[in-house]
Order: sequence, then C-alpha cells, then structure tokens
Amino acid sequence: MRQPLSDTDNNSELDTVNGPIPLTQLPQPHQFRAGDVFVLFGELFGRGYANGLVAEARQAGMTIIGVTVGRREADGSLRPLTGEELAAAEANLGGRIINVPLMAGFDMDAPAGTPTPTELLGALSIKTWTEDKLDWDHIARCREVGVNRFKASVAQVMATLDGLIPDGAKVFFAHTMAGGIPKAKVFLAIANRVYKGRGDRHQSSQELLDSDLGKLILQNFDEVSANTFGHLIDGSAAIRERMERTGGQVCYSAYGYHGTRVLIGDEYRWQTYSNYTQGYAKMRLERIAQDAWARGIRATVYNCPEIRTNSSDIFVGVELPLFSLLRALRREAPGAWTESQWDACRELLTDPASIETVMQTIADFYASDVMQAYGNFAAWPMPNSQGLADLMIGASDTITGLHKDRCALITDLLSTRVIEATGPLMFNASAAPSGPVLWLDHDIIAQQLRVLNG
Repeated sequence: MRQPLSDTDNNSELDTVNGPIPLTQLPQPHQFRAGDVFVLFGELFGRGYANGLVAEARQAGMTIIGVTVGRREADGSLRPLTGEELAAAEANLGGRIINVPLMAGFDMDAPAGTPTPTELLGALSIKTWTEDKLDWDHIARCREVGVNRFKASVAQVMATLDGLIPDGAKVFFAHTMAGGIPKAKVFLAIANRVYKGRGDRHQSSQELLDSDLGKLILQNFDEVSANTFGHLIDGSAAIRERMERTGGQVCYSAYGYHGTRVLIGDEYRWQTYSNYTQGYAKMRLERIAQDAWARGIRATVYNCPEIRTNSSDIFVGVELPLFSLLRALRREAPGAWTESQWDACRELLTDPASIETVMQTIADFYASDVMQAYGNFAAWPMPNSQGLADLMIGASDTITGLHKDRCALITDLLSTRVIEATGPLMFNASAAPSGPVLWLDHDIIAQQLRVLNG
C-alpha cells in the first residue's frame, strides 16, 4: 500500500511569497457597468465574503450568473436543483443560475461498486484513528473520479455560459469555493478537540495532519479550495479568448487567507490564526494565481481578514483580530461614523464600560510570549499548541461572556463591516489588478469604510 501523493509536504514550492503584499491604495471605482457579466463560481450561502462582491455587481448593473454545487440525495448521489430550489437560489443571487452540479472534492466519489473515502472514514475509531491506515491506491482512484466529474461539469457550465456573454464584455469570474471536510463522525470529535479544546481536551493539530485521516483531509481541501480555481481558469479559456479578441477582458478573483496585518500597539503587524488547517490549500490557491498571472491572465487571490462566518465558527478565537479594527478605524477614519461603531459595540455588552476590558484583553493577547512565537510568516501555517489553545480560547470565552447576548456579538457587527469593505476593494481592484496575491489588511479596510460612510 503506497503513501499518499504529497500535495502539501513542500510548502516552499507552493508559497513563493516572502512576506505579505498589501493593497496600499484604494482602487478606482466604476470600471464595470451594465452589459458586463459577473459570474459567481460557487453557490451563495448565508453570511460570508461572497455577499460583498455580489452586492457590488448588482450596484454596477452587471448581468449576474451563478452556479450551484447541487444537492446530495440520501444515497449520496448528486443531483441538480429542483425547480423550487433553483427559484430560491436565483432569488437569493439576483441572477440566473446554471443548474449543473459543481460539487467539488472527492470525499463522496468512488469507482462504481467501491466505497467512497467518506465510507472508509466511517470505519475509523476515536480510539485508534491516529494509527488507522487508508488504502492510498484506492483513494487515488476516488480522487481521479471526483476530479474528472468536476471538470466535466465545468465544461458543461462553460458551454452554457459562453452563449450568455456578449462579445466585447468585461467578465468577472469570482471563485468562492472553499472547505472540504468529509462528513465523518470521527472527525467531528477530533475537530472539537483541535479547534475548541483546552486543558485535557486539547488535541495537537500536527497529530491530525500526520495521520492518514489528516492527509486525506488535506488532499480534499486542495481539490475544493484550490484546484477548482485552476479548473475555472482553464475551463473558461475559450470565453477569455473571445472576449480579448472582441475588445473585452476577463478577470478572476479568489478568496484567500494567509494572516492579516492589524493594528498592534502603534503599528500594523502581521498576525494569524493557528492552526488554520486549510492554510496549505490556500497557499496552493496562491500558486495557481501566480502561475496564471505568469501566462498573462488577470487572476488574483485576495487574502482577506478574519471574520465570523458559518464555516469559520468552528475555529474558536479566529475572531479575535476583529476587535483591532476598532482601533484601525480611529486611526484611518476618525470622526462621527467611527465613534458610532464604537458606541454600537458598547451597546452589545452588559456593561458599556467593559469595552475597555475587551480591548485590553486583545492587547494582552498579542503582547503574550505565546503569540509572539506565532508571528513567523515563513513558517505559516504553524501547528497549534496547548499554550496557544488555552490563551486564545480563553480570551474568546472571556470576551463572549461580557456580551448581553451570545447570539449578538461585537464580532458579528465588525464582520459585516469587513464584508462591506472587501466587496468594493476586490471588485474595483480586479478590473486592473496589480498582482496575483494581495492582502487586504485592516488599514485599507478602514480606509474603504471611510469612503463608504463619509
């Protein structure tokens, strides 16, 4: 039984950036207009970054076209949306959806008559998962099935899309696919320990990644979060050629995460959440953009700040950098609107004066020896540790406990503000991008919010 293909062992080959490259100037607005086409390559679900881009496309009067991941039946088979589901999805998007299932990943794929990776994981035990082994020859066949299925669906989507885009248009492809955690009961128990566990409940993230379970998850992350961007770029080559030949242009964006510069003390400094297991796939996503850029294709990964979303809530403590945005607003956008944001945050606390406690907790968090040790950009993504878990999860729990309502948090409000800012930043910058990988740090976020809110 051979070992898995090593997609993520050599990080230096995947991440050619030596340090974060920030977007330093607000991009020029109003470069897209009616007649241009916005394509959301990923389904729009709930709260998240994609909402900001869709809002900008609507405001510009662009034709909006989306895709769907499809839906799984009880037996695991993949199907298009029903008429009712399609109508609801198109109303949510505000545009047409091409109803071809684009479910990424291979965790539910297998050659006919053989078990899927998810079914194989069902045999793993919480007591033995660190030693349990997978058949990597079979996993490779499952991966091939999943990739071929996805690429064939992309070809179908592009054939339909080609007939919906007029010659000479500006076309904006926004890649939003991310994730890839298999639905395995054993992983849910492990994830609670890796991302939420303190004290005796803490679990080493490195121990997870060293296991066959972890290696499978990393491969699936690559297929969902990164390689789909490459399939989008390659699959739309004919559309891109036609647009360029007829006076239009095509650009691509993708959502990355690779830490963020936030205001710590008196300077903007890079910090990150650890362990961000998907970080290996996010570096692969950056490499795909860099390779496309080298071929003259406008493809940019925007590494966005930490926010709270339905998918990020598993990572307890990932929201802590958001509080630093309040200080960035006072530096970059002083005035009545910024003070109204501080006041709105105070009102969410049981004692409005405890906003000072919140900010001091964050200052102490970043000043700690533990967090100082996690400031090594070149070593990203670093594994978690007992000390980090106790500090970060403890700070998160302490701050959450100061709120009137655990379902109405300061980080919800600030996440909304970040989404409001990243939408126009990515939308406008993509019309004339300055590079394949850019960081949207708290300074440019605050500056964009100043423009939006006077």
